[in-house]
Amino acid sequence: MTEENEKLQTTAGRVADLKTRLSEAVLAKEEKAKERQHAKGKKTARERIAEFVDQGSFVEFDTFVKHRTTAFGMEKNRPAGDAVVTGMATVFGRRVAVYAQDFTTFGGSLGEVAGEKIVKVMDYALDLKIPLISILDSGGARIQEGVVALGKYAQIFKRNTAASGVIPQISIIMGPAAGGAVYSPALTDFVIMVDKSSHMFVTGPDVIKTVTGEEVGFEELGGARTHNEVSGVAHYLAADEDDALDYVRALLSYLPDNNKVEVPAYDHTAARVVNDHDRRLNSIIPDSPNQPYDMVEIIESLMDDNEFLEVQPLYAPNITIGFGRLEGRSIGVIANQPKAMAGTLNIEAGEKAARFMRFCDAFNIPVLTLVDVPGYLPGTDQEWSGVIRRGAKLLYAYAEATVPLVTVITRKAYGGAYIVMGSKHLGADINIAWPTAEIAVMGGQGAVNILYRGQLKDAESNGDDVEAVRKQLADDYTYSVASPYLAAERGEIDGIIEPAETRVAVSKAFRFLRSKQVAGPDRKHGNIPL
Repeated sequence: MTEENEKLQTTAGRVADLKTRLSEAVLAKEEKAKERQHAKGKKTARERIAEFVDQGSFVEFDTFVKHRTTAFGMEKNRPAGDAVVTGMATVFGRRVAVYAQDFTTFGGSLGEVAGEKIVKVMDYALDLKIPLISILDSGGARIQEGVVALGKYAQIFKRNTAASGVIPQISIIMGPAAGGAVYSPALTDFVIMVDKSSHMFVTGPDVIKTVTGEEVGFEELGGARTHNEVSGVAHYLAADEDDALDYVRALLSYLPDNNKVEVPAYDHTAARVVNDHDRRLNSIIPDSPNQPYDMVEIIESLMDDNEFLEVQPLYAPNITIGFGRLEGRSIGVIANQPKAMAGTLNIEAGEKAARFMRFCDAFNIPVLTLVDVPGYLPGTDQEWSGVIRRGAKLLYAYAEATVPLVTVITRKAYGGAYIVMGSKHLGADINIAWPTAEIAVMGGQGAVNILYRGQLKDAESNGDDVEAVRKQLADDYTYSVASPYLAAERGEIDGIIEPAETRVAVSKAFRFLRSKQVAGPDRKHGNIPL
């Protein structure tokens, strides 16, 4: 028996051996990782987890596992833990499952063992019904392991799908995510990317140039700005890694652990009477119907402590989505934004809002809808791009929702866009309007061209001021047909309130709706127009 084996026959020897192995698997490996990542201005996988979770709460899994590949000389390099760090921890005292890919080990590539580690932590998240946080920094599938690596991706995708609507899933991209690696974050609820250092694409610039002849750079093809502003794949553009982790912690604070529990509730003593801050809303709508204003100002004025966490602020800015709190309880907000494209609905805005609505509905988060929409964006581009099919997604999302729904019409609510934005007959519980609301098939100017074509021709023939006549007719139409009082008479809305009363009225509505329960039809699932 060797001296080394003799030492392992004692408890002290085995403890010392454990410390040595841990030092090699964690400390020594981490020092090398820091040297490589810090040189690029990036953190290591363990540093990212440590910064994200509550101090000292992380429990790591599978620290000592090693890959089993012998092809291409891989057996000569078998680092402990492989290319991903996995485990469980708490964030603000709430349990989460988390994994972070380690780019300093085989480029963060996914092989059999790394895949097994991720699958295991995903299974824990599903079994315990806790949120899953994925920190991605990977070159994709490990080429040396071939179809085995691809099989692990498939197992991960299967679990992403099983977890959808059951537990919140958030992906933080902190480096490359290429090839098959992009589809796991695409299946999760929220994707956070870091400016200048995150990249996502199915095929990279070199492949594109070889196949199509196109020349494109990493940033333009799949950078954080591209996916936040153009594709809509990402939900937040972080300035740096710290910003990304801060945003996800804030986002988690609004979300329940799973689909069977209520939204987080915090102690909050919001005033239940109208105050001076509320009265500012009485003058926020411009006198001119064509003058824009910032809907986010209204949203913030309604939320506890004026705090609103916007989601996808750079994509389809003509609609605003995000989370806030009323009386300490989380709500989702969907609102037209008059500052962008006059708040019209288009394909991108509809899909953005539809997915957010379905998320809120899956996790029992009540939704407040703020409406100022002149209609759908007209044009051949929208029609040829499938606005009929793709626009129907928002209709579907509202119609199938069972969570409490409260709608406030601030100004315009015209045509099909009125219907889709949380109208009464589509399933909203409480619908209220401001006295500035205009609810009709179309706006006054458009209606005049159809209803009063003859009178306009007569005015022109008589030498009258046609534009003055047109304005008078449009104003008459607005006051007589588009008036919110007509909608109130018909029961299409539940009340008309002074803008200053909105926070109190909406808070009351959600308070009354907390016990809402809706039994859906007996079916496997519907067929949303994808």
